[in-house]
Amino acid sequence: MTTTSATADKNAFQADARHFAALIGGNVALALGPWLVRLSDTGPVAAAFWRMLLPLPLMALLAWRTRLPGKLDRRMVAMVLIAGTFFAMDLASWHTGIERTRLGNATLFGNAGSLILMAWGIVAIRRLPNRREALALAAAIGGATILLGRSLEISTKTLVGDLFCLFAGLCYAFYLIPAQRARASMGQWSVLVLVGLASSPLLLAASIALGEPVWPGAAGWGPVVTLAITSQIIGQGLLVYSLKNFPPLVIGMALLTQPAIAAAIGWMVFGETLAVPDMVGMALVAGALVLARSQGPAVAVQASKPPINS
Repeated sequence: MTTTSATADKNAFQADARHFAALIGGNVALALGPWLVRLSDTGPVAAAFWRMLLPLPLMALLAWRTRLPGKLDRRMVAMVLIAGTFFAMDLASWHTGIERTRLGNATLFGNAGSLILMAWGIVAIRRLPNRREALALAAAIGGATILLGRSLEISTKTLVGDLFCLFAGLCYAFYLIPAQRARASMGQWSVLVLVGLASSPLLLAASIALGEPVWPGAAGWGPVVTLAITSQIIGQGLLVYSLKNFPPLVIGMALLTQPAIAAAIGWMVFGETLAVPDMVGMALVAGALVLARSQGPAVAVQASKPPINS
């Protein structure tokens, strides 16, 4: 009986080299997002608008081709539209933070939704955290404290950027809950289309209200089109293909490629340097993300990041 159960658990994830390549490739594509936001000469919130709007026709085609039989549940549609509102807040805050802090910090804090959901899961089931959960929370708090302190040492501007990215992680957590529930009865691309339809007009209105340039200028369409392709189509498409084939721990480990690549781009392109305290803080937060992604079903199902952000 025990042997059979162990074998079933072992074989629950059927991953091969293609799935692993897709998982890593998706994270690499998503890691390019902060760099492309900086390269675009629209405002940061306007860049988020184009990121969501431009892929909609292709995603709508994919949603139509992979649609599930039966009518859409209106309650689920409303739930996804609410999720899209939080996703718009997430992207607006994260893209604003990207302009004000180091790329590695922006990527780490922007993925804080997993940790927030883990903490929420502990509160929801009304029990004290176990050893792994307590270790993850302690590592996250310690690492975030180090990084925020280092940002304050550099300038108040980088600290404000980190706080924007942390707020983005909070918004992403509130986005994940309804989005994950909707995925139980809706196709993945259908969820993505509804999220895009809800978030695009909000991002456009916010960018106009902030007085940002919306239409690309001298830099042209290259950065925003590349952002839309890499983040919304390639990155998310590869993750859609690969996520179901890996346990949460492997997904969490793959996530660590994002801040590493973002930090490398920040160093090579923008001259952003990382001191030893920065690397310690990033390692603590990254380790906490891995621990958050490797929790049991009560927390991990919600903490596992669906391929709709970052």
